[in-house]
Amino acid sequence: MPLPDCCQEPFGAGPERCSACSHQVTSEGLRTCTRFAAQSPAMQAVLRRARAIAQSSAPVVLLGETGTGKEVFARALHHGGARAARPFVPVNCGAIPGELLESELLGHVRGAFSGAVADKAGLFEAAAGGTLLLDEVGDLPLSLQVKLLRVLQDGEVRRVGSNHSLALDVRVIAATHKDLGALVERGLFREDLYYRLKVLTLRLPPLRERLADILPLARHFLALERTPPRRLTPAAEELLLEYRWPGNLRELSNAMRCASAVAEGAALEPEHLPEELLRAPTRLAPAAPLRTLAQVEREHVLAVLAACGGVQAEAARILGIGRNTLWRKLREYGEAVALSS
Repeated sequence: MPLPDCCQEPFGAGPERCSACSHQVTSEGLRTCTRFAAQSPAMQAVLRRARAIAQSSAPVVLLGETGTGKEVFARALHHGGARAARPFVPVNCGAIPGELLESELLGHVRGAFSGAVADKAGLFEAAAGGTLLLDEVGDLPLSLQVKLLRVLQDGEVRRVGSNHSLALDVRVIAATHKDLGALVERGLFREDLYYRLKVLTLRLPPLRERLADILPLARHFLALERTPPRRLTPAAEELLLEYRWPGNLRELSNAMRCASAVAEGAALEPEHLPEELLRAPTRLAPAAPLRTLAQVEREHVLAVLAACGGVQAEAARILGIGRNTLWRKLREYGEAVALSS
């Protein structure tokens, strides 16, 4: 039975359920939802890098604003690699109080503290052989950062209250919307843990840097609603493209849900969209300074280079220019460059 069009296979094989639309996927391969729509150069570069990262077992740091789909992307990295058949265990480090998070991650033995009436395995043990996602890792308390560093260094976990360590093979993916480097400078994040986690880095671009993906994603989110078929009018599409989307994919999904709920007919007009879209200034509002073509080109080149992890050969390929041309442009922009292999 063919899979729905809303599901794709950007990474690799492994049974899973589509993270956005809940379509069951069989062993013919993992398909993740079109929130990974990759018509934009920035997202194309991210997906190419992600396919390589998925094959590694090294720690990964996923960087991206709130709502860019970091957890969904982490799942795709897991299911696209050799650990696909093993557990994927997510935990939001900012949603659990610090005094409870240690026990949640490491587990505890009976009598370790008041209320510990039985031994309990932690999330590291639950993820044995697979992947542990530490979402909002920048919210980890310093006291727990030390213990996480020890787990990463030694490959062993010790339950709270225990004198024995258990060897574990777990890949750690850390996700955050914060600038970890800035937290290190402020003494809020350990520098040694920062570099232990930051073996591989993947930056997820915000939706405003993915203009070519906005309308395909909007149509996908509309298709998920259990309502009669809806279609965006040209005026509504123009408004979606002009909006800055501070909430990224999550905000776009909610906007399509809102429009689908309030519209009476098949056509979705601007008035059916959330009020904040109607009130927001457009990208070319009179109050906003207009940019020259050179400024637009510079921003685009640097965005693609960042999405490629600084690899100039890959950025040049995406941009459709030679490496020497890219190198000259970077010199013009005043960027420090070093040719990468």
